[in-house]
Amino acid sequence: MHCPRTGLGSSRCPVLLFQGFGSGCCHDAGARAHGVRLSQSQKGQTRIRAPLILPLMKGTACLICAAHLSTDQRHQTQEEQELRWERLGRRRISSCFWGLQGSCVTVFLALPPLPKMLGRVLCTVLFVGALPSPAGASQGHISVILLGATGDLAKKYLWQGLFQLYMDQVSSGHSFTFHGAALAALEPGQRLMFDVLKKLSCPPDEPPNRCAVLKDQFLKLSQYHQLKTAEDYTALNREIETLLSQEGLQEAGRIFYFSVPPFAYTDIAGHINGSCRPRAGAWLRVVLEKPFGHDLPSAQQLAAQLAGFFREEEMYRVDHYLGKQAVAHILPFRDQNRQFLDPIWNRHHVERVEVVLKETVDAKGRTSFYEQYGVIRDVLQNHLTEALLFLIMELPANVSSAQEVVQHKLQALQALWGLQRSSAVLGQYQAYDSQVQEELPEARGHVSTTPTFAGVLIHSRSLRWEGVPFLLTSGKALDERVGYARVLFRNRAYCPQSGTLRDAGHSQCKPKQIIFYFGHGALNTPAVLVSRNLFQPAMPKDSWKEGGARSDLHIFGQPLSDFYMYSPVKERDAYSVLISHIYHGRKDFFITTESLLASWAFWTPLLDSTSRQPPRLYPGGVENQQLLDFEMVAGAVEFSLAEPAELLHPSGQMPNEFRAIQSQFRQSPLVSAWAEELIARLASDMEEAAVQSVARSGQFHLALSGGSSPVGLFQRLARHHHGFPWQHSHVWLADERCVPLTDSESNFQGLHRHLLQHVRVPYLNIHPMPVHLNRRLCVEEDGGAELYAQDIAALVANASFDLVLLGVGTDGHTASLFPRSEHGLEGAPTVVLTESPFKPHQRMSLSLPLINRARQVFVLVLGRGKHDITTLLSRVGREPHKWPISGVSPSSGQLVWYVDYEALLG
Repeated sequence: MHCPRTGLGSSRCPVLLFQGFGSGCCHDAGARAHGVRLSQSQKGQTRIRAPLILPLMKGTACLICAAHLSTDQRHQTQEEQELRWERLGRRRISSCFWGLQGSCVTVFLALPPLPKMLGRVLCTVLFVGALPSPAGASQGHISVILLGATGDLAKKYLWQGLFQLYMDQVSSGHSFTFHGAALAALEPGQRLMFDVLKKLSCPPDEPPNRCAVLKDQFLKLSQYHQLKTAEDYTALNREIETLLSQEGLQEAGRIFYFSVPPFAYTDIAGHINGSCRPRAGAWLRVVLEKPFGHDLPSAQQLAAQLAGFFREEEMYRVDHYLGKQAVAHILPFRDQNRQFLDPIWNRHHVERVEVVLKETVDAKGRTSFYEQYGVIRDVLQNHLTEALLFLIMELPANVSSAQEVVQHKLQALQALWGLQRSSAVLGQYQAYDSQVQEELPEARGHVSTTPTFAGVLIHSRSLRWEGVPFLLTSGKALDERVGYARVLFRNRAYCPQSGTLRDAGHSQCKPKQIIFYFGHGALNTPAVLVSRNLFQPAMPKDSWKEGGARSDLHIFGQPLSDFYMYSPVKERDAYSVLISHIYHGRKDFFITTESLLASWAFWTPLLDSTSRQPPRLYPGGVENQQLLDFEMVAGAVEFSLAEPAELLHPSGQMPNEFRAIQSQFRQSPLVSAWAEELIARLASDMEEAAVQSVARSGQFHLALSGGSSPVGLFQRLARHHHGFPWQHSHVWLADERCVPLTDSESNFQGLHRHLLQHVRVPYLNIHPMPVHLNRRLCVEEDGGAELYAQDIAALVANASFDLVLLGVGTDGHTASLFPRSEHGLEGAPTVVLTESPFKPHQRMSLSLPLINRARQVFVLVLGRGKHDITTLLSRVGREPHKWPISGVSPSSGQLVWYVDYEALLG
C-alpha cells in the first residue's frame, strides 16, 4: 500500500511522506491512539487534520502538519518531492516509528540545520502551536528552571509534577523547555537528573502509546545546567534568548522553582533579577519552598531581602498541603453547600474543630533539620494552620477570586487569640535524643528539648467562632499515619432506643461531623465525609465520586456506612496540583508575604515561651497508649495523665534543697504558683465567683485595679473564659489616673484594650471613673468622686462589691491609696481624690473602708520586683498609713492572696 504524499504550502512547515507497511500508515485507529484526527479527502485519501509529535530513532522529534495540497503537489512522486526540498536547501530526516499500526514514517523537515536542542524545541513549538487552545489562554514559550534539580524533593515530586504539567498543557498553545539546575558539574549532574527523568510515569488512565510519546518528548525538552555563578545565569539567559530569537517565538514567561535551602535564596534571587529576567511583557514566577524563616524576625528579614528582587505578584510560596485534594476542596465544598452550612457553621452548632497530622516515622536522618525547627515550625505553623483557615474564614462571595480568598484568610488569621505556654502540650519520642547525639556530633552531651509532638488549643475573637476550640495536633512516632480536618457538631438529642436500632440517616443521637480526609489511614485515599444525619452534600461529579457504604471500615468509632463518602475521580499528587496552579497564576493556593508574617506573629510567642520547656517523653508507636492524651481545662490544655515523676538526684535531696510554702499569708488564704499558672487559677476563680453571684442575685459587680500586673489576667479572661457571665456583670474601676479616658496612661483604656473590647458586657454595665468633667481633670468642685460614689450606692446593693481585684506596689500602696495619704485610708466608705508620688500625680480611688465592704477581695502580686514588699508584709501587722495594703480586711467577706513564686521566694 502506498500512502498519499503530503506537501505544504508554507516553507516553514515540515513535509511528511508515509511509506506504509501492514495495515497502512494512515490507519484511523492507530492514528487516534496518538491524538491524530483523520479525515477523508474527496478522492478517498486520508489526510491528517491535527498534529502529532513523533519520537524518531535518530534522536530527534518532529511534527506531522496538516495541509491543503495543490493538485500538482499531490501527484508528484516521492523522488520529485525529495528533490524539490533538497533544491530549497532543506534537510531530510528519515526514520521509522512502529507505533501507528506498524507504519514507517518518513519526515522532511523544512528547516536549515539547527543545534540539537533548538531542533527539538521547534518541532514541539510547531506541534503545540497547531493545536486548538482554550479560550483566553495566552500563547508563547515558557521556560521552567528547576533549581536543586537533583535533590530529594525534585526526585520524589517536582520532576513528576513538571511532567504532569507538560502532559496536561501540551495542547494549550504554549511551548516549553525544562532546565534542571544544580551546583554539580555538567556531566555528573546531567547523569543524576536523567536517571530521575527516565523513571517518570503517567497516570494509570493514560494510553501507553501516548505516554511513551510524551515522556520521550519531555526528556528531549529537558537539559541540565550547572548554576553557581552570575556568569552561569547570564549564559542560561543567553541560551533562552537565542532560542526565542532564532525560532521567532514570543516569550510567555519563566518559572524559577527554588528547591534549595533558604540560605541560598538571596544570592539566587540576585542573579535572576540581575541577568535572567524574561523579556518585557512576559511574566516571572518564582516558586519558594518552606521553611520561610524560623520565627517572626527571621521571616521578616528573608521577606525584606526577597522584596528587593521580586514583586509580590511574582512570588509563589509553596505549602504543599494546599495542593492536597481534600484540603483544596474545603472552600468549594463550603461554597457549593451554602444552603446547608450557613445555619450551622458557627459557635452555636459547632462543638470543636480538629486539624491533625499523625506520622508513624521518626526523625532519624533528619535530626539536623528537626533540631532547628521541631514539630510546631515543621507542621503546625504552616500545613495545619492553612487547613484551619480554609475552615474558619468567612466565605467570600466569589471563591474563585484569588484576591478575595487571600484577604479573607488573612482576616481569619488576624482574628485568632494569641498563644501562651498553657495553649500547648509538647512531647518527644524517647529515641530522639540519642538520634541527635548520633547524627550531630557537636550535640554530644546536649539534652534536646525539641518537641516531636504538639497539641495546641486555639480560639478566635470572631463572632462566628467565639468560644469554639480549634485543636491542632501533629507528631512523629505515633500509632498511625493519617491526616484530616474534622468539624464536630454539637448534639443536643437524647435517644432512649438502643444504638443498634438507629438508622444513621435519621438518628439525631449519632455524632454529626464533616471530615476532610487528607489521605492514608483506614481509607488510604483523600476523601470528604459527611454524617448522614446532617445532609447529603452537593459534590462535583466530574471530579468527586461517591463511595460505597462499607460497614467493615470505621472512622472515629463509626462505621463508614454512617457517612456520605466521596473520593477523587482521579487522584493527583499535591505538587502536580500546585505546579498547575503556578502555571495558571492562581495565587490563592500560595502564601503571600503578609499572610506569612501574620502567621509567624501568631506562632512566635508560643515558640519563645516553650523553647526551654521539657517535653513529655513517649516510647513511640502503639506503646504510647494514653500517654499523649490531653484535655481542655479552663481555656488551656494539659495532658490527661500525670507524667511519671523521676528524681534528678536518686541518692536523695538534702533538707536545705526544699523550701516550705505556707497555705496562708497574713492569716488569709494563699494561692501560689508560677505566674502563668497562677493567672489561670485566678481567672478560673473569678469566673466561678461571677457564676455564683449571678445565680444568687442575678448580677455580678466587679471592681478592677489598673497597672501592669492584671494585663495577663484580662487577656486570659477574654481569650479563654467564654462561660463568664459578662451579660450580667457590671465592671467598675478600683482606681483611675487623672488623665483623659482615651490616654494610654488611663486604667480604663488598658482595661478596654485588653478585656472590654473582646467580651460582651452591656454598654450601660461599664462604669469608668468620672475623672474628666467640664473639660477638666479631677477638680474637686466638679464632684466626680461624689458622682461615682452615688452610682455605686444606687446600683450595688449595700455598696458591697461582689469582687474587688487589687494589686500591690513596691511601697505597699494598693488601688490609688498611697502611704501617708490624707484621704481614703479611714472614714466613710466612699470614693476619694488622692495624690500619688508617681506621675500622673492626681488619682481617684475607692476608699479602704469601701473596699472592705466587698464580699471577696483578691490581691494579685507578681514578679521578683515585689519580693521585698511581700516579705515585709508577711511580718507586719495592720498599719495602713505605712502600707495601705495591710489595711485590706473585708469586714464580712473573704480576702485571698495570689502570689507567684518569684514574688514569694525571690
